[in-house]
Amino acid sequence: MSRTAPWARRVLPLVLLVVWLLIGGGLGPYAGKLGEVATRDQAAFLPRSAESTRVLEAQRAFRQEETVPAIVVWTSAEGGRLDAGQQASATRALASLTGEPGVVGAPSPALPSEDGQALRGAVQLRPDLGDALPTTLRTIDDAAASVPGTTVWLAGPAATQADLSQAFAGIDGLLLGVALATVLIILLLVYRSVLLPLVIIVGAVFSLGLACAVVYVLADHGVVRVDGQVQGILSILVIGAATDYALLLAARYREELSAREGGDRFSAMRAALRQSYGPITASAATVALGLIALLLSDLTNNRALGPVGAIGIVCAVLSALTFLPAVLVLLGRAAYWPARPRPAEGQGAARGDAQDPAQDGTRGGGHRIWRRVAGIVDRAPRKVWAVTLAGLLACAAFAPALDSKGVPLDEIFVSDAPSVAAQETLGRHFPGGAGNPAVVIARAGAADRVRATAEDVEGVDSAALFTASGRPGAGAPLIAGGRVRIDVTLSDASDSDAAKATVVRLREALHAVPGADALVGGQSAQQYDTRLTAERDRALIVPVVLLIILVVLVGLLRSVLLPLLLVATVALNFVATLGVSALVFPHVFGFTGTDPSVPLYGFVFLVALGVDYNIFLMSRVREETLRHGVREGVLRGLIATGGVITSAGVVLAATFAALGVIPLAFLAQIAFIVAFGVLLDTLVVRSLLVPALVRDIGRPVWWPGMPARSAGPPGA
Repeated sequence: MSRTAPWARRVLPLVLLVVWLLIGGGLGPYAGKLGEVATRDQAAFLPRSAESTRVLEAQRAFRQEETVPAIVVWTSAEGGRLDAGQQASATRALASLTGEPGVVGAPSPALPSEDGQALRGAVQLRPDLGDALPTTLRTIDDAAASVPGTTVWLAGPAATQADLSQAFAGIDGLLLGVALATVLIILLLVYRSVLLPLVIIVGAVFSLGLACAVVYVLADHGVVRVDGQVQGILSILVIGAATDYALLLAARYREELSAREGGDRFSAMRAALRQSYGPITASAATVALGLIALLLSDLTNNRALGPVGAIGIVCAVLSALTFLPAVLVLLGRAAYWPARPRPAEGQGAARGDAQDPAQDGTRGGGHRIWRRVAGIVDRAPRKVWAVTLAGLLACAAFAPALDSKGVPLDEIFVSDAPSVAAQETLGRHFPGGAGNPAVVIARAGAADRVRATAEDVEGVDSAALFTASGRPGAGAPLIAGGRVRIDVTLSDASDSDAAKATVVRLREALHAVPGADALVGGQSAQQYDTRLTAERDRALIVPVVLLIILVVLVGLLRSVLLPLLLVATVALNFVATLGVSALVFPHVFGFTGTDPSVPLYGFVFLVALGVDYNIFLMSRVREETLRHGVREGVLRGLIATGGVITSAGVVLAATFAALGVIPLAFLAQIAFIVAFGVLLDTLVVRSLLVPALVRDIGRPVWWPGMPARSAGPPGA
């Protein structure tokens, strides 16, 4: 330590601080600019090789201009039938929209429902309206409101897109604000320090700014893709990970300061970094590599999250290992004011004995709590791991009940959304698939046979050839490249299981038409293909992530049996979390289905982040085992890390729970799975199950690289 020149000890932290201040000041605004490079291309987030994706690409040839339809629905204000005068007024209202900003071509006429109680018409809009879309929809609503005695509803993809944009409007400000405020409050309550929580929060914000700037440049050049979901997850992931890594280093630095009364701050930080660098980088590697494994997915949104999330993790660990050390060295003991570190009683400069109740950064009684936990584990390890294992297995037994076939349209938004109510109204008066037909692309020579075959399929209401007017059945069929498009209206709602079953029957029937070379797409087909692809992705990516984690753990702990044990426990924790989710989602949150990508996202985040805490624990246990033997190593490691790891787990769970402020079922489901799973992992798996198993197994758990013991009685 004395090799470092005195001037370098002062200058190096200042240089690092200035660099990060420049990064924070110059790149911080990019955290709010990712929306500028976010893609809204529907095909960008579908399975790359799926039949429905090929149909979506082929559809472009049948449009003079790319459009997004808004479906206007009129119902009687008094619940009765609509007359011919109201139908004529509705048609005039639609026609008046021709030439309005954002409207493409002439809207369709108003068509009555079979029960005579509703009218509907379609207005084609430009797909690039962006922030102007709500204004265009208000123009349509104002025109439609001129029909006397009716109530107006706006449904269809354009209305859904507007509601999604409204939901994601909180990504830049609300989500980040809630996450940071939550973390700050928890840190202030737990650590009872004024400066340390602020330093950790600033470091997390700086790392997020750097990550967003890198992602912005890559997305702007088409290297990565970003949408609202990816943007929200990136913010939460970086804030949570940066806070976790910072807490581990800050706790270790506090220990070093406590063991060095009168010692210099630079030496204490060097020692803290030397002890923390391995666990922090190994933890970051498991998360980053686990996210990179998403590149194996055939779902493009999964592939988008992989590199973006990995970039965020790298920026988080850079901040934790450069910005935070620089600030802590400059502040010294003042960083922990008013609970400044004090020399550990009775141990002088001996570090790692965890005798100071404040060494873990929690309140004075923190170590007393973890000594009690360690005492329970020491006295009855087999009973502890048997009981906790039984509880986790009981929760895991419900995992197969989790329905991941997709989220129905009326549950996509957690709160009420106008487009959902409009779609339900449309479905009550028109065929369930009205407004979202299945789209068939086939050879022009087989057009009539394909249409007739489609109409004979169970679950199909009607089929019509797409025409030059842009409206099925109105004029001569439009032929593009020797192929035709046929819009098939299904009897059931496009997001229902019945509609997906109809798509399967439709494909079987049309693929058998000789010379048709037919492809079936549309919203129902896209949902079906997404579900199949998600199942395939889980079967491929889950083993890859587990193998990555195993390799990292073997390299860090220099053991084979212990990494296998840790991987098994985090996997069990994930399955147990899914089991609890299978009960909570339908009975508490009212979700009848889960997005197909949720289990995979939950696995990657929960397993990769969950193994972090086992890395923090077992790397400390290994360090203590080298000094005191296996038994004492487990107990001392648990006591020393209990407070900081539990605090980190609570912070990470609260950070992911902040995703719940975005009113979308997908993010709410991810938020619950990760938040609950992290708490279960920190409070049960890492605190009880793993220490009890290691204590019960003893020395063989470190096979083949059993740590040598410098102290302790034989057999300890």
